[in-house]
Parts: sequence; structure tokens; C-alpha cells
Amino acid sequence: MTGAEIMVRSLKKEGVDTMFGYPGGVLLPLCDQLYDSGIRVILVRHEQGAAHAADGYARSSGRVGVCMATSGPGATNLVTGIATAYMDSIPVVAITGQVATHLIGSDAFQEVDITGITRPITKHNYLIKDVKDITRTVKEAFYIASSGRPGPVLIDLPVDVQRAEGKFEYPEKIEMRSYKPTYEGHPLQIERAWKTIKEAKRPLLLIGGGVIISGASEQLKIFVEKTGIPVVFTLMGLGSIPGDHPLALGMLGMHGTKYANYAVVESDLLIAVGCRFDDRITGKIETFAPSAKIIHIDIDPSSISKNIIVDIPIVGDAKNILSKLVENAEKLQIESWVKKIMDWKEKHPLTYEKNGLKPQYIIEKLSGILPDDAIICTEVGQNQMWTAQFYKFRKPRTLVTSGGLGTMGFGFPAAIGAQIANPDKIVVDIAGDGSIQMNIQELATAVYNKLPVKIIILNNYCLGMVRQWQQLFYKKRYAYTCLKNAEPDFVKLADAYGAKGYRVTTSEEFDKIIPEVLKEKEKPVLVDCRICEEENVFPMVPAGASLDQMLEGLA
Repeated sequence: MTGAEIMVRSLKKEGVDTMFGYPGGVLLPLCDQLYDSGIRVILVRHEQGAAHAADGYARSSGRVGVCMATSGPGATNLVTGIATAYMDSIPVVAITGQVATHLIGSDAFQEVDITGITRPITKHNYLIKDVKDITRTVKEAFYIASSGRPGPVLIDLPVDVQRAEGKFEYPEKIEMRSYKPTYEGHPLQIERAWKTIKEAKRPLLLIGGGVIISGASEQLKIFVEKTGIPVVFTLMGLGSIPGDHPLALGMLGMHGTKYANYAVVESDLLIAVGCRFDDRITGKIETFAPSAKIIHIDIDPSSISKNIIVDIPIVGDAKNILSKLVENAEKLQIESWVKKIMDWKEKHPLTYEKNGLKPQYIIEKLSGILPDDAIICTEVGQNQMWTAQFYKFRKPRTLVTSGGLGTMGFGFPAAIGAQIANPDKIVVDIAGDGSIQMNIQELATAVYNKLPVKIIILNNYCLGMVRQWQQLFYKKRYAYTCLKNAEPDFVKLADAYGAKGYRVTTSEEFDKIIPEVLKEKEKPVLVDCRICEEENVFPMVPAGASLDQMLEGLA
């Protein structure tokens, strides 16, 4: 049995039924074995699309996403997608072809040191030099990618190893002495945390993507309703409990709600679960939650006290620890605190001027008509923030977005991956006219595979978020952000690829067309929504400012 056969059998042992990739010379033995293996291989039009599609597949399903590329430029084209998955803790296994082992280090055609390049952006990576190591490597790769704090793992597979003969002996389990994630929180720390929670007068839950990754949404909801503690979310935490829950305050941070940010500033206890305390949610670190003790629950010990010094660290799986907290949970006497927050919520709602076709209206409309299990993917920029603000995510794994890295071009290929993982669900990519053009070639992938992904382009003829910063902080000097005279006709482009395309300029036109868009089951549909060029995302905390120093306004 060849190394390529062993690799395919190993993948099937791990339950892989779908891969995303692009072939090349040193990958041909593997491609040939995949041809009639029963594993569905989705041919993308750019390797970056393969990585993002595998990522979207993983985020929406909870399974490991798999992508592949050939050596050299094929492998390096995966890098942005691998880094995106790494920053958001997404389980992806990337398989790259490599030149023959005797050529490694000789500057051979299409040779790069991809394990060296990706070392900072993977949980682990492998260069397989012996056919005997394939089965163990695959077993370890999938285990590492999906356990503890998940993340991408890369396997570099030289072409001569693919051709070499070997035996298929797949290990039943893996023991790695140097890698033993902690799942159970320390009982004394959990006890200490609950005692602190009971004593708090102004407690607040801060929920990150770790809650969704661990499958802890139900435990979180029970804890919230038992205790009555209000909840704020990071971008990655949206959907962990329904966004329209009475105690849900929306997203905090740079483009968070005013009442979420006020609540953080005035809290006396912050219970952070599965989040990283990155700069977009903390604002000025010195003034973040200035009066609060902080409990931090996270499976990754390196994330605790990395950016914000915490008072009670608990290392472990969010689901396990929340289950333990639920056991003793009881209603807290915090009525005055909750009332104060509700007053803020009433006084400072998210709002916008209702003239013309507004992006906020489009998001609100989609939120109101789509089923709770619809999967919303976003690109990066204003489209992403408006979605976070105005879409009420009611279930986990229904928001697929690049949080930590902020990768433009992510949303559409991620939507393709999500649609393949969830063929019976509606998948929508909310895009900007700049970001959609970074991977718009994947329309060919979606058309060929008959994927009914809906693409809603919030078209303001510019790179909207960068333009907003230029408007507010650079005296409206719109350097290299205007796209008005250089954009394609998106409707004609959709038609050229064999997709459906629509253009709308008013809210009435959008309302009329959206039922037709949602009816389509056989091909992607693109809607070019011509919105106001200078519509801004508010509120906004300027970089380096405190969370309560928000700019507000209406475009």
C-alpha cells in the first residue's frame, strides 16, 4: 500500500467525508487516491478559499475542517486561512504536498519551508519523512486540532513518501506526554468563584467564543436564568445564548452597545468565560472594568492574565465548569443593578436614520425573517460590525466570522464550507463591496457544486471601515479607499459565473426581492445593495480610549 493510500485510509478513519483543495504536481499521488475514495473533494479556485471553506465547515458544524494544497505557492496561499483559524481557535487540518525528501533544502522547484512558515500560526505541524509515520501523524493531528483549545494543524507530505510502500496500522488512541489539556476546573477555585459571585452587587458575565466551542450554551443559559446576571458578548461569543434574551446586552468593545460598555465599566465583578481580552473589547486596558474583580474561565492557561490581570483564574473546559457553577446557582439580589442596565438599554438603543436603503435595515430585516438556525457569515469591516449589532443570533454556531485576524475575503468561501456542512440550512454571506472582491472567484465553486449561498453586498463604493476612520480621524482625506469608478457590475458578474444577481437601491426593493432570493435552492444568489456612501458604524470607541468614551452619531 502506498503512502497516499495510507493517508486516505487514515483520513477516513478520522471520519473525513469532505475536503477543500487545489491540486498540483507533488500532490498528484494523493489526489489520485482521493479520486474514488468516497471523500468529497471540493475544488476551489484559490487555495485561500480552501482554507476559509474548511474553516467555515468547522465553525458551523463543530467538526474538523480539512484542506489541501500543493507545495510552494499553493502551500503559502493557505497561510492567511490558517492564521485566521488559529486566531479564532478553529479545528482545521491542512495537508500540503512537498518536494521529494532528498530535494528538501535545495531550493527545488516550488519548494518552501511551509512547516517553518506556519509554526507561529498552528497548534502543531509535521513534516513526514517516513511512510511509517503517516498513520500516527494523522491521528495526532486530528487529536491536537480538536482537543483543548482547538486550532489548525499542518501536515507536510513529500511526494516520495506518498509513493513509498508501507503497511496500514492505525492507532486506536494517542498518548502525548507533552500535551494534556485540562478539562476539569479546580474544585476550590470553582468554590471560591461562586462565593465571590454571591457577594457581588454588580456582577456581569462576559462571554467569548470558548462557550460555543465547548458546547456550553445550554449551561450558560441555565446559569444566567438561575442567577439573573446580565450578559455581554465578544464578537465570537454572539449566539451563545439568544441575542433577544432579556438579560443579553449585545456585544461590548469598540463597536459594542453603549449599555454593554457602561455595564462593564460600572461592574464590581466580571465573570469572563472563554474569551481572550483582546484590545477591541478592552479599549484602554488601564480603565477596563476599573472597579471589578475578575473571574476568568478558559481552557488555555496561557490566555489567563495575558492582557488583563485576573483575580480568580479557573483553567478548564467552559461546559464542565459552568455545569459545576449551575449546581449551586441561585437567584442573586441584584435587582437595582439590573434595573440600572435596563434604563441604559432604554435610553441608549442602537439606532439609525431611516432614510434611503440603510445597511442596518437590511440586517434587521434578515434577522426578522430568517429561521433561528440560519447561518450568517460575514466579511470584515462595516458589514461585520453592523451584523454584530443588528442581527439577533439565537443559536450557537450561526455566526461565522473572522474575529481575531479580521480577514477580508473570509466570508464567502467560509459560507461555501458552511453550506456544505449544513446542506439543509440557509447560509447567508453579508459582504462589503471591497471584501467580496478578494475571493469572488469562488462563485465558480458555489455554482459548480449547486450551493445556494446568499450573498448580500452592502455596497457603499468604498472600503467602508477604513473610510470611516479617515472621515473621523484624518480630515476626510480618503486615501485609496474609494472604489466607485473601478467596481464591476456585480449583477453581470454573477450572471457570468452562472449565479443569480439582483440590484436594489431602496428598502422597498429589498423587501420585494428577498423572498425570491431565499427560494433559490440550486445556485448562489448575489444581491447588490446600494447603500449610502458615508454611513458609519456607531457607537465607536476610538483606539486607545476607555469603553465609556464612545463616539456616537448618525451618518
